[in-house]
Amino acid sequence: MRHNKKFNHLSRKKAHRDAMLSNMTTSLILHKRIFTTLAKAKSLRVFAEPIINRAKEDTTPSRRVVFSYLQSKEAVTELFTVIAPKIADRPGGYTRILKLGNRLGDNAKTCFIELVDFNESMLAAKAQDGAAKKKTTRRSRRSGKKAEAPAAEAPAAE
Repeated sequence: MRHNKKFNHLSRKKAHRDAMLSNMTTSLILHKRIFTTLAKAKSLRVFAEPIINRAKEDTTPSRRVVFSYLQSKEAVTELFTVIAPKIADRPGGYTRILKLGNRLGDNAKTCFIELVDFNESMLAAKAQDGAAKKKTTRRSRRSGKKAEAPAAEAPAAE
């Protein structure tokens, strides 16, 4: 019986699955975005987010725990020096999955998974939208300009 075993096994044994997710996490940390299938990306998100969260505090024990999962000194250094300062104030949700469509060979659903704070095009678009958008409050349906216009016409009619 497989009670309470909800994660995707990805048609692999445990050692193969752990090695694959470790390698994919290392690639995600080093390249900030990787292309893969949707099932692998969803499993990778579950595997990588706690590791990225562990990097918020730069201590020797947390570095050792992260290294035990990744087995890559370059990835650990990149995670603690470049990525951790950018995600320090984010309370979770460090990755984003964007679906691309189906692969030609086997019709598998493909996507790319990326680190949220490292997509330059989306960050630039958000900065432009924030600068262009005027902040308004939504207190009533009537705006102040329409209420003043009839009052100005009434004295002119007298």
